[in-house]
Amino acid sequence: MHSVETRNVGRDSLFLFAELEFEGQTDPVRVKVRNLSAGGMMAEAPISTARGERLTIRLRNLEAVKGTIAWVQGDRFGISFDTKIDPRVARAPVGNTEGASSPRFTRSIAAAPRHGDGPLRVV
Repeated sequence: MHSVETRNVGRDSLFLFAELEFEGQTDPVRVKVRNLSAGGMMAEAPISTARGERLTIRLRNLEAVKGTIAWVQGDRFGISFDTKIDPRVARAPVGNTEGASSPRFTRSIAAAPRHGDGPLRVV
């Protein structure tokens, strides 16, 4: 898609981090993700980059996706993904899987054993 064509594509405003690995560079760069859609994202970081640069993006809960810098404006830049992603997965809490029970620390205290009720068991 051409960058002008994607301006009407739905995207989510959010605040999370991602790691970018630019081709030819060994050290990943941590960036703030300012918005995210199935086809790309806007990131922010005090780095020097240029339109057309190739990179690999690592977002939480998703496999790495390859992409290209689509535009640069100051510390903000757009990345076009080579393949579509599901932005809802990136927004989900880390490690959240369907059907998993809630973490122990989020369960009601009423369900916790009380002192004197016998030996404590890990649930």
